[in-house]
Amino acid sequence: MGARRPTSERRLIVLIALFRLEELADGCARGLDPSQSGKDTLFALRSGGEVQLYRNSCPHLDVPLQYRKDRYMSADGSKIICYAHGAQFLPKNGLCVYGPCIGERLTAVPWIERGGWMMVDEAALA
Repeated sequence: MGARRPTSERRLIVLIALFRLEELADGCARGLDPSQSGKDTLFALRSGGEVQLYRNSCPHLDVPLQYRKDRYMSADGSKIICYAHGAQFLPKNGLCVYGPCIGERLTAVPWIERGGWMMVDEAALA
C-alpha cells in the first residue's frame, strides 16, 4: 500500500457585501442583516477612524445591544452600550469596561474591504 497524500480541503469563499465604508461616520454604528432574517445580527462601527464588525449580542444575556435601529453607541460615540442593562464596551476591541459582564468581549467578525465595500465571508455568519 502506498503512502497517503495529505489532502487539502478547499472551500468556495462567498463574500457578502454589507455596505460602502464611506457611509459610516466616525462615532456611529450601523446594524446589519446579512442573512436577510429580518433582524440585525451584526453591527459595524467607526471609532477613531477604525472600523470594527461585531455580532449583535451581549455576552451577558445574549440579547441584541441596540434599543432602536442603529443605536449602539453612547451619545458621545466613545462606547458601545447594551441598552438591556447598561453594559459598556470599548469600540476598538469589544471589551466590557462597565456592567455585569466586565472583562468579557463582544464577538468580533472578520471582514475585508473590496472596492470601498465592507465584505464578510458567508462562513463567518454561521
